[in-house]
Amino acid sequence: MFKGLSNIASLMRQAQQMGGKMQEISDRLRGERATGAAGGGMVEVEVNGLGEVLSVKIEPSLVESGDREMIEDLLPAAINQAVAKSKQLHVEAMKSLTDGMDMPGLEEALSQITGGAES
Repeated sequence: MFKGLSNIASLMRQAQQMGGKMQEISDRLRGERATGAAGGGMVEVEVNGLGEVLSVKIEPSLVESGDREMIEDLLPAAINQAVAKSKQLHVEAMKSLTDGMDMPGLEEALSQITGGAES
């Protein structure tokens, strides 16, 4: 009976440690940056490692031309590219967290997060 309680206590400690590490990773990812561009750099989007959009830059000549449709096409492309890069940052951070742990299926799960992109 006491052995079972010891195992539960050990699992609780591990869960607390993992929670602390997850917070550290989130803090680190919040400080990392990824950029996506479209239209030959006419539109650039910067996100942090959590995928939060931080800035959008649109080439002034594109705005001046009044080509709203082009801007509307380029923005999602640049955002999607930046978010994909931030997902890769996230996967790399998670791998560092789980380094040395035997977790069957981890590689496959992380691959699904990035849409099958190689790490």
